[in-house]
Amino acid sequence: MKHIFEQRVFYADTDCYGVVWHGAYLRWLERGRVELCEMFGHDLAELKKQDILLPVVNLNIRYKMSAKLNDEIVIETEITKFNGFTVTFKQYIKSKETGKTYIEADVDVVAISDSTGKLYRRMPENLARSFEEALGCLQPA
Repeated sequence: MKHIFEQRVFYADTDCYGVVWHGAYLRWLERGRVELCEMFGHDLAELKKQDILLPVVNLNIRYKMSAKLNDEIVIETEITKFNGFTVTFKQYIKSKETGKTYIEADVDVVAISDSTGKLYRRMPENLARSFEEALGCLQPA
């Protein structure tokens, strides 16, 4: 399953060179991951109430070309790996007009306890099932 959304580049997203500031891409990547989790029924505020946080532990971004002011971009997010402990999101930010890739990212996320800050030994079952479904390992419930 893939989550896709579109975004226009605003002035606040750009730097003094007139291109998207490298850190602005992180906001769009975060939105993609959050909304993909929401597609599976996992609201991050509700997970926090269940003592579950999902911090990023590894972020690998390849910047291929720069988006510019008023460009229409497309953000694609999908789960590509899950080992029971870490889930990997593959994300692309592309030009809506040309389809060319601005950035490609691999983002690893784990589950920690909000109250203790300690890692869960395994991803909590409700999340694990969703991630396995996303990879086609399980049939949807």
